Amino acid sequence: MRRVFADTLYWLAIFVPGDAWADAARAADCSDSLLVTTEEVLSEFLTAVSAHGDHVRRLACRLVREILNDPGIDVVAQSHESFLAGLALYERRPDKEYSLTDCISMNIMRQRQIHEILTHDRHFAQEGFIRLLDRQT
Repeated sequence: MRRVFADTLYWLAIFVPGDAWADAARAADCSDSLLVTTEEVLSEFLTAVSAHGDHVRRLACRLVREILNDPGIDVVAQSHESFLAGLALYERRPDKEYSLTDCISMNIMRQRQIHEILTHDRHFAQEGFIRLLDRQT
């Protein structure tokens, strides 16, 4: 089965009304794919919407709970080992602007041999991954 990584940008694009990447996110054909994401990505998503009021926070929590319960989405749990591996990649790329969450995601993608990612973040392209939201539709 095809596996596709879902980055924070993807979750924001399908959640935030009028998001610039909403059309591209909805147009990405992942119908026959297992989506993979991480608890760190979901944490980053919740952080990104945290200042938008209690109603938005409740809706965001509902989405995260739906993601966690969806059998078509594999949410990789946080661990001390994944944190340390992400930190090591972060340290090896001092010339980049990768976030720690991105580094953890890149490591998970490599471990699970996932080549495609639902994002437009150029950092993933710099590491050789295929961005499925590379251009808006």
